Formats: sequence, structure tokens, C-alpha cells
Amino acid sequence: MTGTDKATEAFVAHRNLLFTVAYELLGSAADAEDVLQETWLRWVGVDLDTVLDHRAYLVRIASRQALQRLRTLGRRKESYVGPWLPEPLLTAPDVAEDVELADSVSMAMLLVLETLKPTERAVFVLREVFGLEYDEIAEAVDKKPDAVRQIAHRARSHVAARRPRGVVSADQTRDALAAFQRAVNTGDLQGLVDILAPDVVFLGDGGGVVQALPRPVVGADKVARLLAMAITRLANASLEVTHINGQPALILRFGEEVDTVTVLHVDNGLIAGMYSVRNPAKLSHLAEEITLTRGTA
Repeated sequence: MTGTDKATEAFVAHRNLLFTVAYELLGSAADAEDVLQETWLRWVGVDLDTVLDHRAYLVRIASRQALQRLRTLGRRKESYVGPWLPEPLLTAPDVAEDVELADSVSMAMLLVLETLKPTERAVFVLREVFGLEYDEIAEAVDKKPDAVRQIAHRARSHVAARRPRGVVSADQTRDALAAFQRAVNTGDLQGLVDILAPDVVFLGDGGGVVQALPRPVVGADKVARLLAMAITRLANASLEVTHINGQPALILRFGEEVDTVTVLHVDNGLIAGMYSVRNPAKLSHLAEEITLTRGTA
């Protein structure tokens, strides 16, 4: 086997893990794919005889590339029109079964991670989600291990104060989604109010390209009225129930074209968050399921 063959075999074995790392750092599938390309170009030039742990080395390369890109994305988001939401990924049901992974890639958590500084985000994700040791993270972010420990503690406290509340059972999620569907299909305004948490938040992302909510809408009554008005658009549309980022979601299509992806965050049996992505540039990765993993599969 040639050096290139060995490099290819190792890269393919860890590709899904590398994509997951990059996506959690960036919230963008397109940018995560670019990071994978950059990682491969650097990896293929490495003397593999000097590498003891292929997985750790590849994660280090991908993390560095993602961190550089994350700083650039931050500047890009400053000029983004309207609320910014992560790029939705069509995920297999087994992602939802890995509670920690599903939580870490959920829209709610990715928005919390957006409030961290780039290095804090990288340290938090690599430590809390992927379980890397502090010395491994230090090499990835070009910091000393002691500094990484301090950054991790600060990031952990920051996330703990803002992260979504406790884990919801699959049964609760299914029941809430079913009730929401019934209310939408029947146009039952009170039914919508009943399934929404009192402080529910509805966010929309059109990127200035298509019409979307210009600012968050908060409160069950306001969100229910907004949904009731939106139902009038559904006469010629199809509504598909699926999993996006490991969470229950609805895909709205007109013909074959995806118009809107709405991800639901369920808390205590009620819908506490609705994240509606309409920006066409963010809907291109919905043709097939994306495999996310914290391992090497």
C-alpha cells in the first residue's frame, strides 16, 4: 500500500468524525466540507510513519482549519441580514438516539455556541463533545494546556448558564410533534397555543434573500397567531416530518422545491423553540442524510 493509499484509508475512516467536528465549530455544512478539503490537502503531505494516532492528528488539523474559518465567519455574520441560524442537516434517526450528540448539534445548542469566542467554542466542543485531552486540544488551538483548562472552565460556565434545559424523552418529543401537526392541519389556534410553551421563541432566517421574520417572536399567543396566518400558505404545499440536527422538524415543500425547514425544540412536553430556515443557500444539504458521529464510523 502506498503512502497516498494509507492516507486515503485513514482519512475515509475518520471523515464523518471530522465533518462533525467542523460542523459543530462552524454551524455550516458548506464550510465544514471546505474544512474537510483543506484537511485532506494537509494530511496527504504528512509523513504517516511519524504519526502515532491518525485520529488525533486529523482532528487537530480539522480543528485548526475550522478555527481559522470561524474567525472569518464571525466577520461575515456581522453583515448578515436578519437573524442567523445554523445550516440545517437532514440526520438519521440514530443521531437522535445518541442524546449527547443530538444535544450538541441541536439548533438551540449551536446558537448557544455562537455566543462563545472562537477559541472558547473550539475548546468546549473538543473537550465536552469529543472528549479530547487538554494537551491534544492545546495543540489544536495553539495554547498551553493550563490555558486550555482555564478556557474550558470559562466556556463550560458560559454554556451552562445558557444551554437548553433538561433532556426530553423521545415519547414527549413525538407527542408534542403530533399535537403540533394536528393543530396545524386543522388550523386550531387554541390547539397551537396549548402545545407552545408560554415563553416560546420563534426565529426565522431568510438571509435577506427571501421573506422571513426580521426579529424573534416571543410568547405562545403571538407565535400561535403567526402560525395561524402562515397556514394559509400551505394549501398547495407538502409538509414532511423528519429529523434535522437530531431534532424533530418539518420540511415545507412546494412541488419538489424545499421552501422552509422548521426545527422544533421540545422542553417539558411543550414546544419551547422554533427555528425556521428559509435562506435558499442553507437548504442545499437536504437531499440526503448526513452521518454525524463522535466516533470513527
